[in-house]
Amino acid sequence: MSRTENVRQLANFIWSVADLLRGDYKQADYGKVILPFTVLRRLDCVLESTKEAVMDFYAKKVKPMMEAADDQKKLKNPDPLLNQKAGVPFHNISQFTFQKLKNDPDNVAANLKNYINGFSVAGREILEYFNFNEQINRLDEANLLFLVVKEFAKPEINLHPDALSNMEMGYVFEELIRKFSELSNETAGEHFTPREVIRLMVNLLFQNDREILTQKGIVKTIYDPACGTGGMLSVAEEYIKELNSDAKPVVFGQELNPESYAICKSDMLIKGQDVSNIKFGNSFTTDGLERETFDYMLSNPPFGVEWKKVQPHVKTEHEKKGFDGRFGAGLPRISDGSFLFLQHMIAKMKRHNGGSRIAIVFNGSPLFSGSAGSGESEIRKWIIENDMLEAIVALPDQLFYNTGIYTYIWIVTNAKATNRKGKIQLINGIHYYKKMSRSLGNKRNVIGDGVEVMPDQIAEITQIYGEFQQHGTRRLTVEGAEKEVVVSKIFDNADFGYWRITVERPLRLNFQASPERLARLETEAAFVNLAVSKKRGGAALEEIEAGQALQASIRTALASLGETLYKDREKFDKALTKALKALKIPAPLKKAMMNALAERDETAAICLDRDGNPEPDGDLRDYENVPLKEDIGAYMRREVLPHVPDAWVDESKTKIGYEIPFTRHFYEYVPPRPLAEIEREIKALEDEIRGMLEEVL
Repeated sequence: MSRTENVRQLANFIWSVADLLRGDYKQADYGKVILPFTVLRRLDCVLESTKEAVMDFYAKKVKPMMEAADDQKKLKNPDPLLNQKAGVPFHNISQFTFQKLKNDPDNVAANLKNYINGFSVAGREILEYFNFNEQINRLDEANLLFLVVKEFAKPEINLHPDALSNMEMGYVFEELIRKFSELSNETAGEHFTPREVIRLMVNLLFQNDREILTQKGIVKTIYDPACGTGGMLSVAEEYIKELNSDAKPVVFGQELNPESYAICKSDMLIKGQDVSNIKFGNSFTTDGLERETFDYMLSNPPFGVEWKKVQPHVKTEHEKKGFDGRFGAGLPRISDGSFLFLQHMIAKMKRHNGGSRIAIVFNGSPLFSGSAGSGESEIRKWIIENDMLEAIVALPDQLFYNTGIYTYIWIVTNAKATNRKGKIQLINGIHYYKKMSRSLGNKRNVIGDGVEVMPDQIAEITQIYGEFQQHGTRRLTVEGAEKEVVVSKIFDNADFGYWRITVERPLRLNFQASPERLARLETEAAFVNLAVSKKRGGAALEEIEAGQALQASIRTALASLGETLYKDREKFDKALTKALKALKIPAPLKKAMMNALAERDETAAICLDRDGNPEPDGDLRDYENVPLKEDIGAYMRREVLPHVPDAWVDESKTKIGYEIPFTRHFYEYVPPRPLAEIEREIKALEDEIRGMLEEVL
């Protein structure tokens, strides 16, 4: 059996314990029991080999020192001594283990609580985030606690690090959480990142720094602002250790979900990392690492998820702090907060000592959503114009457990290599996948082999990135056939910028006091309101009568114009002013008359403003995106003026925007099938239908 299948079967066996909860728990609440018991069992297995030694050491050495009469000799913090004896950064001094708990079914609740209280502070805190005491009481009242403990004590659930590596344990946790999410009807946004995707991200992140990372005793910091169960941090740490066993990677993270946070802390605790570096809470409203900067950052933040709950905090920081805060470049639309995470990470870049590198997973939206001047476009503009976007890798679809969409890895840095300055590399990796023999949720494809990462495809994408080739190609299998595919293209930063120009055309109107147009005047608010009063009693009646009289006078004056068709607004304005000379007409009312009596006419004279300039026609207004590298005047002469020679650009409305049309740059033309082939298929279908009808008749 492969290790991948072993992990899957182990996760399924653990989840099968939930069958005991049917009737007493809703399906959506199964995870509240299964996840903390899995963490507790993992901690139990880790401490198994040193448990007796720690207990003996505590009873004979530590406890007497803690109870010493001499206050100066009294041991106030025994944790370092006991942790050293346990061989890991935590310990348990309770007499119980999972095996011993099942031997006393009548007192299992009290004994389990005693066991949990026997953990050092770091271990107890992890279980507190699961609100585990509440579940113990609930299970005990339903006479289920002993049954659950007994199941988790079975040899089939062997979570000892010798039997299950940290990477595999991470997969087990994420498979359990995926099942929990499905039962809770939790949808898109929180996509646990497959280990092979993380491995690729880490490869890309560290590719140019291998020489630095192999220096003796090198210390590097790694950060994930939405760290989940800590998968990305674990893989990044393992990668550095593989390169250099003498390196000292230090990981940091923050997580909003309490269960994921607890799992991440338990993983870090077992591996000897400083668990105080993992913070709980929302990275936007409660930045637990506010003044920290990091060498490397990587994340798969929730995408396609609105950020309405944190909007007041984020908007205030944006408006009051600007670029002194985290969100100075702009705010994305409320329906997707992906770009907030990237700005948050950029704010934590080191400005000296080699700068920082970021790898982040996005869906397609951040590539192009938002026109020039929008929050998304302004954020892209800021990142690209500051030369921070180094590369984007398009991944295959159906890689993630909770979504089948295409995703993209963005590599962002403030320390580009010399040959990459002013350049952005796009890598088309959508064909680098293998079909899984068995799907996991929406995950049907894999780069390599999931848990047991096969390096061929990951290595090739990493190599493509490292080669930095314009129109780099590979011979790949696409839809069952081998073909030469362009997998790499290099662009200047400015290639993704464009001028958003407003193309105006002149307003041309004719005017006529025809019965049809006079009828339109009767519906104009300024005209109708003449016979409406806000006063009361007799004063109101007098005002209405006066307004009606003015309406009648206006009708008579306009009728005097006859049905002459005016094709020059200025001439009609003079004629109208003359007809209304005896009446006191306010400007808004005269404007209403002009609107009612006007119609667009391409043969009419151009309407001019007070300065003698052509007045634009809002209905004919158009917008064009002109590449930033191109001259707007040349573009107008080539693309616009041959078709509409009277058009012009309103330069006061011109904006600069940025978008990355990834798919367009790697579009692969597929010729239509021959007509004869289509006709044969249609005829075959017709024959089949005819045969079926004959059978029925």
